[in-house]
Amino acid sequence: MDSRQRLAGLRQPWQSSHALLLIPLALIVVITVVDLLVPADVHLGPLLVIAPAITASFAGPRLTALIGALAVLAQAFIGWHFGALFTRNVLVQVLALAVLSSLTVFYCVVRERHRKELAQVRSVAEAAQHVLLWPLPEEIGPLRVACLYLAAEDEAQIGGDLYAATRIDAGTRVMIGDVRGKGLDAIGEAALLLGAFREAAHKHTALPGLAVALEQSVARYLDDFEPEEEAGERFVTALLMEIPDEDPITRMTSCGHPPPLLLSHGDAVTVPVHPTPPLGVGRTGPADYTVDVFSFEAGDTLLLYTDGVIEARDAGGRFYPLTERAAQWTGHSPETLLHHLRRDLLAHGGGRLGDDAALIAVRRTSTACPSAPPRKGHTRRRVLHHSETEPSH
Repeated sequence: MDSRQRLAGLRQPWQSSHALLLIPLALIVVITVVDLLVPADVHLGPLLVIAPAITASFAGPRLTALIGALAVLAQAFIGWHFGALFTRNVLVQVLALAVLSSLTVFYCVVRERHRKELAQVRSVAEAAQHVLLWPLPEEIGPLRVACLYLAAEDEAQIGGDLYAATRIDAGTRVMIGDVRGKGLDAIGEAALLLGAFREAAHKHTALPGLAVALEQSVARYLDDFEPEEEAGERFVTALLMEIPDEDPITRMTSCGHPPPLLLSHGDAVTVPVHPTPPLGVGRTGPADYTVDVFSFEAGDTLLLYTDGVIEARDAGGRFYPLTERAAQWTGHSPETLLHHLRRDLLAHGGGRLGDDAALIAVRRTSTACPSAPPRKGHTRRRVLHHSETEPSH
């Protein structure tokens, strides 16, 4: 079935080009016939150049060359009809038409080459995206997850924003981050942090220890690769989150990253955090990092995002009101929620963003904790804050 669909996809543009081919063919016939019927002192033959020019807009070099050859033959036929084929005027017209048609074909060749190169670049970018940003599974333990990445640069698939999730004993750890800067340097730093998180998330029992390990990895990377002119200016914001399977709570450490939204019953609440400075600025001990704890119950959705979302501006310079917009779709699944946000965000930004943007929607489907208090109406949760470096599990 897949092979048939691919074959149909190949046939469709081919059939479309053949249908459009009737337009330049009709132009050649109409211009030739009219030129034969009008008085001899009226010359419409030079208009035949329109035919290959139009063909180049929808067809490749071969079809364009075919139409160009037919146009040259039509011009020669007009000259032969009037018995002036070998006159200087007709020869110049035929030669000029042949040269212009050849230039049009050359343009098609160059365009097709660039198109193939662009397709190859996109293919490499997609492969790099799958290597760097592994697609998050739709279900992780009791969590249903969806993710979205919007690159700001044209034709780009990846940038400096990053996210990852991994299972630990009786829970899930999630990270979302944003590397300062753009381009290959930002991608390299993002790759380093993702690798460090996937390795360290299983070695440290508390989030402060995990944050220290990530800080050390970023610091080593900057020591080796940070340009001298950017010394002290490179850093990474990150939000580390731990969601136990059996407790309706979530632990969180923010390293200079925007706080998440908690969505429930038509309401979107920004979770208060005690942020610490970003990774890469020299924090070295677990005591430097704060752990925030808040209630995350069955049916709730957590929305994690990078600053490219909340800093997107419309034509009037207004920032995107994420909390207000997300509150409209709290009852939807994570996939549908991100679908609405993507469409709304791009509409707000006029079709493109000024910075990379990443979002993760996490819905808790159930908890196994029998002592969890029942939900009552639309009461907002009591958010707990503490700065213990080793929170109890």
